[in-house]
Amino acid sequence: MSGNKLRLLVIVGSVRGGRLAPTVGNWFVAETEKFGEFEIDVLDLADVDLPLAMPSYGDEPAPEVRAVKDPLTARVVAADAYVVVTPEYNHSFPAALKNMIDWHLTEWAAKPVGFVSYGGVSGGLRATEHLRGVFAELNTVTVRETVSFTDAWGHWDHSGNWPKEPEPCNEAAKKLLVQLHWWAEVLAEAKERMPFPV
Repeated sequence: MSGNKLRLLVIVGSVRGGRLAPTVGNWFVAETEKFGEFEIDVLDLADVDLPLAMPSYGDEPAPEVRAVKDPLTARVVAADAYVVVTPEYNHSFPAALKNMIDWHLTEWAAKPVGFVSYGGVSGGLRATEHLRGVFAELNTVTVRETVSFTDAWGHWDHSGNWPKEPEPCNEAAKKLLVQLHWWAEVLAEAKERMPFPV
């Protein structure tokens, strides 16, 4: 594609008190700005009050739910690619993230998804592997390259300070972004020629 930059939606996927997700998300946004190939939209799920109870299949949500969901859906639709920033909770990803994903269906289709994860020994990779299965069901392409922070609280503090050498993580972010942008370009061009069959 030529002309306007592709749009990347960065989803900050934790709503827990004392969360590290915004700090990690802000770092990734800064790396994406340096990369320079995406227009960035940051969606912090702590700012989204979607209920857990969904309407029956085929029914419309209540007006007060639509007031929350419709602007969110517009941002999901407008994105050409996604990056999910997620911790690992009990060998998987947070419930708030799954809820936000499940309120949407065809909006995700034929777009690429990347992952930035953090945690203890595993670095959040078990959360990422579970998310790959979820996003495959939604007809997305998940990119191979990831960013993963083991011992995350040894890398970061809540002020965003970075006590360890940043170069390997910055390089991992660049590799992820290169693959994500390639897929976003290819899929956008393909959909211009032929709509994705959902």
